[in-house]
Amino acid sequence: MRNDHPFDLIIEGGTLIDGSKAPRYRADLGISDGRISALGDLSACQANQRIDATGKVVAPGFIDSHTHDDQAVLSQPDMTFKVSQGVTTVVTGNCGISIAPLRQDSDLPSPLNLLDDTDSARFSTFKGYLDALRQSPSAVNVAAMVGHSTLRVMTMDSLERAADHTEISAMKALLDEALAAGAIGISTGTYYPPAAHAPTQEIIDVCRPLSGSGALYVTHMRDEADNTLASLEESFHIGRELDSPVVISHHKLQRRQNFGKSAITLPIIREAMKCQCIALDCYPYNASSTMLHTDPNRLQGRVLIASSEPHPEHTGRDLDDIATEWGVSKVEAAARLQPASAIYFGMDEEDVQNILAFDETMIGSDGIPTGEKPHPRLWGTFPRILGHYSRDLGLFELETAVWKMTGLTARNFKLDKRGVLAVGNHADIVVFDPLTVRDVADYDHPTAPAEGIEVVIVNGQVTWREGRHQGARAGQVITRRNCDVTA
Repeated sequence: MRNDHPFDLIIEGGTLIDGSKAPRYRADLGISDGRISALGDLSACQANQRIDATGKVVAPGFIDSHTHDDQAVLSQPDMTFKVSQGVTTVVTGNCGISIAPLRQDSDLPSPLNLLDDTDSARFSTFKGYLDALRQSPSAVNVAAMVGHSTLRVMTMDSLERAADHTEISAMKALLDEALAAGAIGISTGTYYPPAAHAPTQEIIDVCRPLSGSGALYVTHMRDEADNTLASLEESFHIGRELDSPVVISHHKLQRRQNFGKSAITLPIIREAMKCQCIALDCYPYNASSTMLHTDPNRLQGRVLIASSEPHPEHTGRDLDDIATEWGVSKVEAAARLQPASAIYFGMDEEDVQNILAFDETMIGSDGIPTGEKPHPRLWGTFPRILGHYSRDLGLFELETAVWKMTGLTARNFKLDKRGVLAVGNHADIVVFDPLTVRDVADYDHPTAPAEGIEVVIVNGQVTWREGRHQGARAGQVITRRNCDVTA
């Protein structure tokens, strides 16, 4: 193949895993104007820049299906914790919490306060948030959702009850604005205090604008422990009532008495998929991370403090040890540490593997980008899938691993022309060494960058190379495919 005009960049000599689950193949890849413009033998073609990928895999940039990067994409625009592991797109606004819309003067309850940066401006409309991202792009693409808990905070004088008719109407208006601005959907987090008192009917009524819009209903379910089955049915019911695609966030089974129940939940999910549009994601760890709870039922097992505003000196310590040192109960110690976040060791590794191996499971990190001791999933999720679970344990083939992090996610979240290496698609690309790629971050050193990620390209711009950020901030705002807003 010859070209009259040089490509901006040619990646040559690599093995392509294209994100469709098709077998890998050898080919060069040409990029022009931020898009993939050619695949094949480009050895005779001119290029302004060439990258030798001999012995390496060339894949679509990874799509993090579940993040809390809402504020980080503005306050930490290099997004090193994501691009260093090959992530080129993040889905934000999960678990019912988003940083828009919010009033400037409102006090935020947990877990919303985990997103907020007190030095940054807030946005009273979702459009204002997306406009800020367009004006000051980050290093990754952003597909944003609005959070139901955030809408409750905006419209209700008390969160300890169901919303009334007036408040539901106000939330619907805010959702309408967000969808018109380009939000890809709404998320709920009825597991958390700000939305725990929201009954099923409130959620259905608030989310009515989803019907016919193509937008998604994404949920951190009401219960992921003893009442998981009821929570799954509630989620499916809401999706049916709204005629909207449903995404079950970070599917898991918590607490020892529920270990092994993935053998029950996964067939239920598969059966529901036959009747409606259902998707799910999972992170590759048997410990979760979120706000530090003060409910004793949620403090069972080992709890590791990830951040504490009044007591940062206890970051990285076990809650049991802190409570013993202070001579108080775990509940009292947790109360004294607020506001805070924590890591909870409460899942069975066999369940984690069963859920990861489920053919329709996407990969999401669910990392919280704050504090000195975050969950290692913030820095290590995607290389851990490639190295530990695919290469070392053989849980699935590399083509399947890549698909779970690219093409499957792009399909489920309707991210147009991303997630697959094809001519005309956006040039979001990762080059990695399949023999050495691995996560390095652990609970003692959670911010260690991964190994084996050679090059990361976002919209045609080399963003990560040779273990260093290259300074590019070429991320775009991704809106719903059928939205009138230009992406």
